Amino acid sequence: MNMDDALQTFVVESRELLGLMENGLLSMRESADPSDEINAVFRAAHTIKGSSGLFGIDGIVAFTHVVESVLDRVRDNEIGVDESLISLLLACGDHIGLLVELTAETGNCTDEALLAQAQPLVDALGRYLEAPQHAMPTGSDAATDDRAAPTAAPSMQRWLISLQCGEPVLRNGMDPLSIILYLARLGEVTRVSANSNRVPSLDALDPEACFLGFEIELLSDAGRQAIEGAFEFIRDDCELKIRTDSDETAAPPIQSAAEAADDADPIAEPHSPEQGATVAAAAPARTSGTTRENKSADSRSIRIDADKLDHLIDLVGELITASASTELAARKTQNTELRESAATLNGLIQRVRDSALQLRMVKIGATFNRFRRVVHDVAQELGKRIDLVVEGEDTELDKTVVEKIGDPLTHLVRNSMDHGIEPADIRRARGKPEQGTVTLNAFHDSGSIVIEVSDDGGGLDRTRILAKAVERGLVPQDATLSDDEVYALIFEPGFSTAERVTNLSGRGVGMDVVKRNITALRGSIGIQSRAGIGTTISVRLPLTLAIIDGFQVCVGDSIFILPLDAVEECVEFSASGMHDYTDLRGQVLPFIRLRERFELDGPVSARPNIVVVKHAGQRFGLLVDRLLGEAQTVIKPLSKVFGKVRGVSGSTILGSGEVALILDIADLMAMAGPTGSNSGSAALAIC
Repeated sequence: MNMDDALQTFVVESRELLGLMENGLLSMRESADPSDEINAVFRAAHTIKGSSGLFGIDGIVAFTHVVESVLDRVRDNEIGVDESLISLLLACGDHIGLLVELTAETGNCTDEALLAQAQPLVDALGRYLEAPQHAMPTGSDAATDDRAAPTAAPSMQRWLISLQCGEPVLRNGMDPLSIILYLARLGEVTRVSANSNRVPSLDALDPEACFLGFEIELLSDAGRQAIEGAFEFIRDDCELKIRTDSDETAAPPIQSAAEAADDADPIAEPHSPEQGATVAAAAPARTSGTTRENKSADSRSIRIDADKLDHLIDLVGELITASASTELAARKTQNTELRESAATLNGLIQRVRDSALQLRMVKIGATFNRFRRVVHDVAQELGKRIDLVVEGEDTELDKTVVEKIGDPLTHLVRNSMDHGIEPADIRRARGKPEQGTVTLNAFHDSGSIVIEVSDDGGGLDRTRILAKAVERGLVPQDATLSDDEVYALIFEPGFSTAERVTNLSGRGVGMDVVKRNITALRGSIGIQSRAGIGTTISVRLPLTLAIIDGFQVCVGDSIFILPLDAVEECVEFSASGMHDYTDLRGQVLPFIRLRERFELDGPVSARPNIVVVKHAGQRFGLLVDRLLGEAQTVIKPLSKVFGKVRGVSGSTILGSGEVALILDIADLMAMAGPTGSNSGSAALAIC
């Protein structure tokens, strides 16, 4: 692993650790015994500090050291956890994140502006340490300060460290010298001797293997855990023993006790601090998440660049199109063996498709957990007590959908907190607990994923929304609208019922953008609200944006694709007249005549069929001429020319090379409803 790869791994791991820190800090507020969360936060901060030290990133080391010192006192019950400390540590985590991102961009975090931003945080942390703290130094000053501080401490101990490196150490990107240099930050390294008794003969020597062992003496006031942490990244690949000179027996080893070296070769004293930072930065190092062979099969995993995964999905899509063409050609030849071979190939491709798509499926829990911080910060800004409840965090969906749904969900959550949850005095008057609740839930339904944002607030004010819409000329004065139609008005551009403009709301910007972004993901949004009880906003999205199982139907000479998960059944249609509903086993079923909707020509079938589809718990039908059966469908986006066409969500290429349109079930359902027009006024002529 070269230096750039190692640094990139450090950045990725640091981001993950900062996420763990944030989750742990937010969980402290709700936990009766937060000791587990405190330990998790401490370990995350300690690992970030240790990894930064291996790379010589002194700015992160110095700042995180102060954070770690406060967390250490929290672990020892010398400092109580309260809201102000949690907020301070969250802000410190944000600052470490800025330092990490700067490191990712420039290779270091030396920046005067960030140094100035850090000083108030360092001062606030210093008040918990009962001693003044200095602003974090940079460059050689950092190393000098780290070396000087332990020397003046009253509780110095001499630590004896025996290290025997395993052969994989160098292959895994770790340089033992960088660890010795990092130990110098914990105190004063007074002696280092190396032994080479395990080095094989020259003809058997593997130049990529490590055979060295070291005996190290360290004068430091650091605890055993801090010293053990220096070896965190090579524990699986070495034999290590740590003890103090006052120990009568050796301390329990981390892996297994190192064999004493018979003939040790003394080496020069460690470099000066200035040289140490340079050498540590140049040494190939790795963090704990670097891909390597793991002794536990359950934890084996690799990191894959997202672009490579997207390219794989694109290739699978092309394979599906080519397979459909092969299958069509096989049917035309009437060759039985060829048709069987094409069917076998199609089945294998379908399995490859399912496996490839599964690689892109991720749990939505990570996205939901991000909102714990949003709720914490917004609640403080609003002066409200609000709790976040997360359900369905194990629900999986396409990573592309996850990436694009974050911003719309953020606005919905903030909107629920600002408009939905009432102030404490109003909640008390209504007999509610002072603390409001926002709930995020996700579940699968009819081949889609449904994400619900709920609150136990006052609900939407129907009268006020309608009055505002009449005032703005969105609806006539004498209009009679259903609750759903009134609630849908909040998604109109510029619409707002807020009495005053705040940092969170009042400008009428946001909900229309939410709807536009969700529609762009081929999704839909709905609202349920009860006065005084609360509001639930449901976002329905496809599981994937790439490939779906489709059901082909034909109207005239045109072929359409329906998402197979939405299809319930197909029934023969024999009614006459122009009614847009039929009897389905004693129930009224509204339906859409696709020929009229899209103004299609071509032969009319003597035996038309109705495809019964379901969306959001409601059924309706689509009248078609012929049923062509199931087919794997690669989704292609429509051009901007057709972006406004109702009832169509995308297109695909058939095995014959023709283009078929993918129908938008949610939009078609709206057309089949009481207010939906089935007259073909927005029709699309298809040739």
